[in-house]
Amino acid sequence: MTIPKRLRTVLVPTLAAAVLSLSACGGGGSDGSDGSDAAGSSSQEQSASGVDLEGVPDVVAEVNGEEITKEEFAPIYEAQLQQATSQAQMGGQAPDEAALQKQTADNLVDTELLSQEAESRGIEVTDEDVDDELAALAEQNQLGSSEELLKALADQGTTEDQARTQLETQVMVEQLVADEAGPAKVTEKQLRTLYRQAKQAAQQQAQAGQQQEIPPYDEVKGQLRDRAEADQVGTVAQGLVDDLRKDADITVNL
Repeated sequence: MTIPKRLRTVLVPTLAAAVLSLSACGGGGSDGSDGSDAAGSSSQEQSASGVDLEGVPDVVAEVNGEEITKEEFAPIYEAQLQQATSQAQMGGQAPDEAALQKQTADNLVDTELLSQEAESRGIEVTDEDVDDELAALAEQNQLGSSEELLKALADQGTTEDQARTQLETQVMVEQLVADEAGPAKVTEKQLRTLYRQAKQAAQQQAQAGQQQEIPPYDEVKGQLRDRAEADQVGTVAQGLVDDLRKDADITVNL
């Protein structure tokens, strides 16, 4: 499987959140339009899961001539709205849906820019690459197989196609970043700093009445390394996006 010309997922940790907490972040399917209406119309007021999409145009954005449609936007926005609503229930403040729609559109634009750049460099993501990522995630989350992971995600609303597409994007970005800056390098000092920050956050949560135990450093060192490497990939990817945006032809219709 080569990288599709128009990847339709977003560079946000929706899949990671679903894997770690098995929360419903897939958003389910969408009864979006077929894209035949004008960009400013709104032929679908609600998604299949009941999220209000009134006012969202059929063509949400265009990136160097490639369209990001409402049908493609809807499940990503739903996932982000679900996460924001869950966080708001703890914080007591309702999410700003208009701002969240704009953020989702911007993230989709960033993903499309990176996809186009990867294609221009001849970077390809294979089925085997995605299978390897699925197996690694299953092992990290103490599940017996990729099938068990996919079933757990499906039970919470993330389809296999959605999971594989998000992982394909993740692998694409990692390969693009490696091509740009080389493999991520993490020092022991960085890992110790992340661990100290995690303990400080746990202490603050404990003071707020939310008890959280932090395992010993040696037990979570692998997770800390994954986090540090992901942070490095994100930093390089954001730098690429910033450069690509300078010369890109981008229109966001929200």
